[in-house]
Amino acid sequence: MLYLFFFTFLLAIAAHETVHHFDVLILGSGLAGQSLALRLADQYSVALVSKRQVEDGASAWAQGGIAAVVDPMDSIDAHVNDTHIAGAGLCDDSATRFVVEHGRDAIEWLAQQGVPFTPSEDGPLHMHLTREGGHSHRRIVHVADATGAAVQQTLTEKVRKHPNIQIFENHIAVDLIAGHKQGHPEAGCQGAYLLDTATDRVLTFTARNTVLATGGAGKVYLYTTNPDTATGDGIAMAWRAGCRVMNMEFIQFHPTCLYHPQAKSFLISEAVRGEGGILRLPDGTRFMPEHDARAELAPRDVVARAIDYEMKRHGIDCVYLDISHRPAEFIQSHFPNIYANCLALGIDITREPIPVVPAAHYTCGGILTDLRGRTDLPGLYAIGENAGTGLHGANRLASNSLLECVVFGEAAAKDIATHQRPLPVQIPAWDESQVTDADEAVVIAHNWDELRRFMWDYVGIVRTTKRLERARHRIALLEREIDEYYAHFRVSNDLIELRNLVVSAKLIVRSALSRTESRGLHFSRDFPNELARIKPTILRNPAWPKGLQRWIDQD
Repeated sequence: MLYLFFFTFLLAIAAHETVHHFDVLILGSGLAGQSLALRLADQYSVALVSKRQVEDGASAWAQGGIAAVVDPMDSIDAHVNDTHIAGAGLCDDSATRFVVEHGRDAIEWLAQQGVPFTPSEDGPLHMHLTREGGHSHRRIVHVADATGAAVQQTLTEKVRKHPNIQIFENHIAVDLIAGHKQGHPEAGCQGAYLLDTATDRVLTFTARNTVLATGGAGKVYLYTTNPDTATGDGIAMAWRAGCRVMNMEFIQFHPTCLYHPQAKSFLISEAVRGEGGILRLPDGTRFMPEHDARAELAPRDVVARAIDYEMKRHGIDCVYLDISHRPAEFIQSHFPNIYANCLALGIDITREPIPVVPAAHYTCGGILTDLRGRTDLPGLYAIGENAGTGLHGANRLASNSLLECVVFGEAAAKDIATHQRPLPVQIPAWDESQVTDADEAVVIAHNWDELRRFMWDYVGIVRTTKRLERARHRIALLEREIDEYYAHFRVSNDLIELRNLVVSAKLIVRSALSRTESRGLHFSRDFPNELARIKPTILRNPAWPKGLQRWIDQD
């Protein structure tokens, strides 16, 4: 009898250890997630979840800077107009104005946190402003050429010190806990199941509010500037929970990723072209003026397609970005990170051009949200790259992304503070009783490689309907195989990421097939012209329960 009591007591302790309760659960530790956490932590208990280390997200990789109207010679209307032009007319005007109008406040908040923006004695806010492709004014506030890293480091120090923020590194979300899937349709999002990759245990995290800030889906492609963590996790989880997604066909390819066998995913900032960098063929011929009157200052989609065209036309592996005509001191002071990284590979950018190729860079669409970051599922927010706010339209304007993270981090924080949600209902523990350890992990590795290769070949910079249909067929086969694998074996980090990548790929292809025109980042040889009617692509999950009110429709 005593043994039975002791055994029951141990089980109760084990069950308790696998359940964590917080006011706010934030999945993702980049700029969006950290800025939200810092704005909420004085009043609420916050869990900040990172797949690896807190510093390993895509935000730290951003080189260029943050776009904001701080110069008196600039204007809100000019920034809004530049964003609309880059977005090929598809940007949501209310979202665009909302972000741009809050730009200066976002910069000032970051400065208050201690971000060491590059100074200028006579500059607005005493900050140096640079210019990037697509911008009509100098409005890029930056920290040399490593803005994202500086911002991330500054906020990470504050996040780690805050007593109300509990950080969970090496944890990856398996899936959201949606009330309508647990028999409580009115409950909304209740939290998420997380895999602790250090112990291989699945833990239950319940929260009044859950926030997806997991970044984009760049790893769905073979070549990308994104870190390995960019596997579309938030987008896939929200879709499985019934949320709508928008504009997933618009994948931005950064035109200038360093082409070198020893360099992985190192991008050459847009600011290099903004400060006079020239794109050349191997023989030194400049080619951008033949493709667009704005030449090297054209938006990224135009530049990426031009490079892709020239590479295919000449049968070359890369083109070259040349900034060597500028003074060496100027280059070293403006681009110290790029200069040092290239020099370490034997490329002196003060004397020779930089070999570059396009690579998947930014997911312009995502989970449909309103101007408070709210999704369709009550209690679930999405901010940052995994959110579809409507700001980016058919192509993201350079340096608008970090700005969007901070602005919507504040918007979501205000909404969470305004709407007090009830405590989560009783949540069942993760059940592994019907699964076993995987017998052949090679299946995951093979499917991962196959997916990324055919997405690069069939759903890249230039698309055709035939290629998209081939991709859709292959994705359907992979999805069935992965779902079967998921149903029979214990989850692992690689399996979770692969499952999310396949869903993200499916949404990209479905969206691309539904757009019978070429616009912004989506260029189809079968539909080379733009349609007169401009509308976003919104996909609805047929699994969404009928009669269940969508949160963002209630107001």
